[in-house]
Amino acid sequence: MVLAGAGAQSVSACDLCSIYAASEANGGDGKGFFGGVAEQFTYFGSLQADGQSVANDGEHINSLNSQLFLGYNFNERFGVQLNLPVIFREYSRQFTSVEDGHVYSPESHNETGIGDLSVIGNVRAYQYSGGQLTFNWTLLGGIKLPSGGTGQLNPRNPDFATGIGGHDLTFGTGSVDGLVGTGFSTRWKRIFLAADMQYAIRTSGAFDYQYANDWIWSGGPGVYLLLNERHTLTLQAVVSGESKGADTAQGVATDDSSVTSVFLGPEINFTWSDTVSAQAGVDLPVSIATTGNQLVPDYRIHGALTWRF
Repeated sequence: MVLAGAGAQSVSACDLCSIYAASEANGGDGKGFFGGVAEQFTYFGSLQADGQSVANDGEHINSLNSQLFLGYNFNERFGVQLNLPVIFREYSRQFTSVEDGHVYSPESHNETGIGDLSVIGNVRAYQYSGGQLTFNWTLLGGIKLPSGGTGQLNPRNPDFATGIGGHDLTFGTGSVDGLVGTGFSTRWKRIFLAADMQYAIRTSGAFDYQYANDWIWSGGPGVYLLLNERHTLTLQAVVSGESKGADTAQGVATDDSSVTSVFLGPEINFTWSDTVSAQAGVDLPVSIATTGNQLVPDYRIHGALTWRF
């Protein structure tokens, strides 16, 4: 009845890269509807120039990505899920005029909008349960649709910012993208290991801007602090990361969009019966390498609540 890694899985990365994939809460046969919300708050406050930290003159982004999701499990092996992001950003950026080269003081703004809708399918490809040992392997595939606003990608903006570009602020990409992923979890007594990854296959979107394909992953060991027929509580050490190449604008590679990052932090998962699962975690940067001038995360906080009904 108890699945390693508790009742949900997620990948925490950039706002436009990751989707939240929820499985059913522990126990039962898995059939039925489920829904909930996954939250990720990211604070961008450090500036890099070609991967090296440089002085930041007041630029920052506070980004809150709320993913509302609703799904249905046909049985204990197959399920489908719909995700709708609602994104809030408060940011301050310093403009340089293309016309006269004048540098303007940081200007603050805040925006809220709908992100790109995604539809994904989950398959439990393999499951083993024998005594104190369990193992589960899952596959994921889906499509992301262009429902989010793309005005920030407009290349006719006459000014540019030192560390924040339109591709950092847009709510949507304007593209139809493919999503594939896989994950596994295994448990022996009260010790478990769980990991998952997602790969996004990008196409050309609004204003002929194309995000690079990107790979995001997370995983690590954990322990069951509470383990019985009605409740589970786990504590996991999670290493997560992202690898993404350069975007292209009208067929030309951009110089401020590549990133390779690694984060480390704790995560807790709680399940109650076969109805509710909850998750919370913190991600702290271990290594971030970028190209061009980019703001990078100082920390991320993520959480999720899944209700099966």
